[in-house]
Amino acid sequence: MTKPQNFHPSHIVVDWGTTSLRAFLISPDGTIGDRMESERGIQFIADDAYEAELTTAISGWIDTYGILPILALGMVTSRNGWVEVPYVSCPATPADLAKGIVSRHLTNGCPVLLLPGITDPARTPFPDVMRGEETQIVGFGLDKDICVVLPGTHSKWARIGDGRIQGFQTFVTGEIFALLSKHSFIAKAAGDETGAMDWAAFDRGAEQAGRALPETDALLSLLFSARTGILAGQMAATETRDYISGLLIGHEFRQADLCGWIDRQAEIGGEIGIVGNDGLNDRYERVARSLNLTVRKGREEAAIDGALAIASHRKSKITHAA
Repeated sequence: MTKPQNFHPSHIVVDWGTTSLRAFLISPDGTIGDRMESERGIQFIADDAYEAELTTAISGWIDTYGILPILALGMVTSRNGWVEVPYVSCPATPADLAKGIVSRHLTNGCPVLLLPGITDPARTPFPDVMRGEETQIVGFGLDKDICVVLPGTHSKWARIGDGRIQGFQTFVTGEIFALLSKHSFIAKAAGDETGAMDWAAFDRGAEQAGRALPETDALLSLLFSARTGILAGQMAATETRDYISGLLIGHEFRQADLCGWIDRQAEIGGEIGIVGNDGLNDRYERVARSLNLTVRKGREEAAIDGALAIASHRKSKITHAA
């Protein structure tokens, strides 16, 4: 951690997930002055030592700038994290999310605001949930009626409108890809994961998944084409991972469309938002444009923007106390 010149921070935003901890030193206007990242996700914290872990992670900033309020989001507020913060039900405004904030204090004096996740009780067979992504949606902006896609291990398709997150649905696309590419016949055929992205193979998979045919809907059968394509001599083993990625993301779009998340408009084909920072945005944008969808991109720092926006609605304000 370094001290930026002429920088006066107002908050620390902590995005603490299952596998990593990321923290950002933020000015009042949302500028990032410094950042840190570690692989100390919540699954690696023993004996519930979350407070000690967080205190150590930000100690350099506190030594330099004094006591700062902390906004914490992500799985750290889950049942498996530091403090379980109840979900806020959709439809939800930033003010609704602010009402769900739970506060704590570190032993060093820093106040901590633990942000809630959201739940969509309208999903079947059980209510859907998210933690952390809701800050990205708020940071994206709630000023228009649009569906926003958040690529990831568990991709989210969320409807925003009337200044609210109206509802959402989860697709476990990234997790299925990880399982297939590491623990299946696909992994054995593809070998070590090396080389640049093969966009031709990705496009081929996405195109197959996007065809309006009964065979396309039979995903469990379609996945086997990664094997039969090689046996037929029509696909190289090195293409397998990107082909499967295209199949899965293309199928996600098809299923999202069937579930009503994509608004089809005859003249322009429809519009979706894409926001996230896990490296998948380019793939989702590519599939969206192949379906004649206009893409509205969110800022990479949308989660920070959203966390600050949610906290600003909290009635009991916490300010820089140094």
